Amino acid sequence: MEILKQIRWQDILDILLVALILYSVLLIIKGTRALKILIGLMILLITFLLSGYIGLYTMDWLIQSLWAQIVLALVILFQPEIRRTLAKMGEARFLPSLTSAEELRSLEEIVRAAVALANRKIGALFVIQRETNLEDFIEVGTPLDAKVSHELLLSIFHPTSPIHDGAVVIRGNRIIAAGCFLPLSLSAAISKTYGTRHRAGIGLSEETDAIVIIISEETGAISTAVGGKLEKNMDMGSLRDFLTGTFASPKNKKT
Repeated sequence: MEILKQIRWQDILDILLVALILYSVLLIIKGTRALKILIGLMILLITFLLSGYIGLYTMDWLIQSLWAQIVLALVILFQPEIRRTLAKMGEARFLPSLTSAEELRSLEEIVRAAVALANRKIGALFVIQRETNLEDFIEVGTPLDAKVSHELLLSIFHPTSPIHDGAVVIRGNRIIAAGCFLPLSLSAAISKTYGTRHRAGIGLSEETDAIVIIISEETGAISTAVGGKLEKNMDMGSLRDFLTGTFASPKNKKT
């Protein structure tokens, strides 16, 4: 009881904040290679403590010499997770809302293009920007700034097009750029049957809040990636419902 009396409210808040941070970190690295790296570091720490306790002086000296480099090693090893976390923290609403007619027309053009490409088994990546700025990925692509139309999307991803490789980035009702290269996901949870296109779509959705539509060149299947999760085998109706529910729902409109 005496110990409980010495606990301040600041101590409770401190413990809760540390627990929240640790929980958030575990959620971020869950299913990634970072979790295995973290386990390895914990084993190294336990080895260090035991070596000093039982008198393994050479081992103790060797591990102590590594601690000077531990901060740099952590930054390098956890770079994808750190970048993804900072991107989510920096999300800000800056895009003007479209009218209902503009939203629905642009979304319908995207759906028509995705289905047409899938029927022809032409691989494609559509990135629809939401709140996170995608300027870093747009810069490496070919700038377009054209109105969204299924004809333009089909022409971009035609195999003879010089900009068919990579992804198109759509902001509002405009195609901002094409031929954009996306970061590949390093998650071990992704099936090995998925190729670079799917890993790129999932990778961007892990780092940003963008909606990514992936059309498989091998099977013609349509998938969507949001928040690092892949929704497979979508048809015209389910894709339309998903996009409409995401972008044209009342909660996304100005009051």
